[in-house]
Amino acid sequence: MKNYRGRLAVLVATVVAAAAALAWAPTGQAAPARAELDAQFTATHTGPQQYPNVFIEWDVPVTMSDGTVLKANVYHPADASGQPIAERTPTIVNLTPYTKLVTNVADSALSVPGLTDVLNPILQNLDFSAFGFSSLSDMLKVLPGGGARTFAVDRNLIRAGYTQVVVDVRGTGFSQGTWQVFGEREQLDGVEVVDWAAAQPWSNGRIGMSGVSYSGISQLQTAERKPAALKAIFPVVPGSDLIRDVAAPGGALGIGFIPAWLLAVDGTKLLPDLVSLFSGRFDTTWLGDRIRDPFTFFNVLIAALSTPSVDQVPPDLAAILDDQSDIRTAWVGDPAQVDVPTFLYGGWHDIFAYSTPRIYDAVNVPAAQKKLVMDNNLHVTLSSGVGRPGAPAALDVLQRAWFDKWLKDVDNGVDGYDQVTLWQQGSEQWVSGTEFPQPGMRYRRLYLDGASSGTAPGARHDGSLVSAPGAAQRLTVDPSLLTVCSRDAAQGSAGLIPVPDVCAKDARISEGAALTFTTAPVAEATRLSGPIGVHLNTVLDATDGYWTVTVNDVAPDGRSTMWSTGQLTASLRAVDEAKATRSPGGDYTDPYPILSLATRQPVVPGEPTTVDLGIRAIDGVLAPGHRLRIDVFASNFPSGILLRPLLNESGLKPQHIELDPARPSWVNVPLDRDPAW
Repeated sequence: MKNYRGRLAVLVATVVAAAAALAWAPTGQAAPARAELDAQFTATHTGPQQYPNVFIEWDVPVTMSDGTVLKANVYHPADASGQPIAERTPTIVNLTPYTKLVTNVADSALSVPGLTDVLNPILQNLDFSAFGFSSLSDMLKVLPGGGARTFAVDRNLIRAGYTQVVVDVRGTGFSQGTWQVFGEREQLDGVEVVDWAAAQPWSNGRIGMSGVSYSGISQLQTAERKPAALKAIFPVVPGSDLIRDVAAPGGALGIGFIPAWLLAVDGTKLLPDLVSLFSGRFDTTWLGDRIRDPFTFFNVLIAALSTPSVDQVPPDLAAILDDQSDIRTAWVGDPAQVDVPTFLYGGWHDIFAYSTPRIYDAVNVPAAQKKLVMDNNLHVTLSSGVGRPGAPAALDVLQRAWFDKWLKDVDNGVDGYDQVTLWQQGSEQWVSGTEFPQPGMRYRRLYLDGASSGTAPGARHDGSLVSAPGAAQRLTVDPSLLTVCSRDAAQGSAGLIPVPDVCAKDARISEGAALTFTTAPVAEATRLSGPIGVHLNTVLDATDGYWTVTVNDVAPDGRSTMWSTGQLTASLRAVDEAKATRSPGGDYTDPYPILSLATRQPVVPGEPTTVDLGIRAIDGVLAPGHRLRIDVFASNFPSGILLRPLLNESGLKPQHIELDPARPSWVNVPLDRDPAW
């Protein structure tokens, strides 16, 4: 049967391969210390390895304390004869909801001899920007950037003397049970899988965890529970505060991502284990579990889109909108509990861009034991910016170096790797430092003013950002579908929607639906680093509404490039002061709205209402002659859409910013100098 699986995997790999063939000083090039380490790590990982082969154990049962059986594929280092080695090895655990069958298909494709050697330079240099679709080029760079191997299986890591265990999360793939979507029981499974792996005869008891997205989140959730055998983690594009990341950012539904994601997981979890079926070992418990729960959370999605009023919200949806419920508690992590070495990779335009820098700041280990790399990627273009000259090494290379240090005690210098490595927006280069946000930032208020800046003729209104409140004026903005043509749309869909460059790299089309407020040009390069708070004096014509704000870099030729974004449902504006952050002057930098029906505050139509919302942290430089712009929208489709009962209350009516010197609206911006605005 193993030979059958092997032949099937090779066949699938052949098909896939055929398809594929069609210090805060700017570096410019990599800083010498990092460049030398990257070269060293790359040579170690891509060169000859200790063992020549990989041996796979298929569908190994892992029984949880409640009797549920999870299924794992175990990848062992193997000798020249193809047999697993006798020595005990460190073990890497990957918990995936996307089925280890998908992982195996990806591994099979990546294992075709010489394939990646041929494809990597081709994919790294393919450029579709001439056709207006740079995002397609970035998707192809996931392979040479190491993202594919960190998602699936890295055979060089295994041949280097690691065992890798890929486990289907409870209720997904071939594992028994009901998919909990990061629930309490699923999080306990993470600890029990780590303990199981540490106790196996092929393990030396030192466990690391790897994986992308969901698997990255699982790493953090497991580490928060402190299993003794867990020694290091390498989360790639992970989240922690899942409510504010993807479930209900600003209290709205991420319609561009959530339905497609649920369909992917719920669809693949229904794929049966055909090999066990043909061999007479079919798991009937698995079948019964799938029959009982074929489409997890689709009832919640349907309720979010169809429930007509707040008092009719069904219990499952109400639990997500209750900040005291068990599911909300499970979905809002506590990375301060993580006390093992942690290497984080994220992206400024990733769906988890809010959480990743916050996780780095919170992880409770010495500075040398945590690292942060923030790339210029969307969720599905992870690793597109690394593994190239001047950039950090590929993700699989960095992962190997991290585990060599903390699981094998190899003194390879990775603990001395730059603490924080960032793709700096505006300068379009990699920079390195010791912390994020950059030290030395000073928060300053910039006030929204109705006077024209003369830079946004196509906007719903062209206003200014100034150092003092201006004249009284009411500005009106309508909900619009122009936001489909925006970088925010690409970010909110995780990059699943290939937004053309005319939208993703220039906000001027979407700004036809925005109130824009733009500064004077800067005379010197001016850096912004950190989260941004926005304070709006609003008026609605209904009891609810939806505000979205973006921060943009405006070039002298008028091009408006979105750097970051934030949104908020007007009635969910109550702030959790215990978790909110403020600058020294007292203004919010991250208001941290509670996003709960229990604290909901319907707006009184026609009355001024203060709304504070946060913009995800950024690091960027305004070049001389460039301007800072704030865009204010009354909608954000498809990145977000109001839940149906709140949408009904809003009536999609026009929304207003009330510019009033007595109750001004402002943005609280972290700057490294006074640009004399």
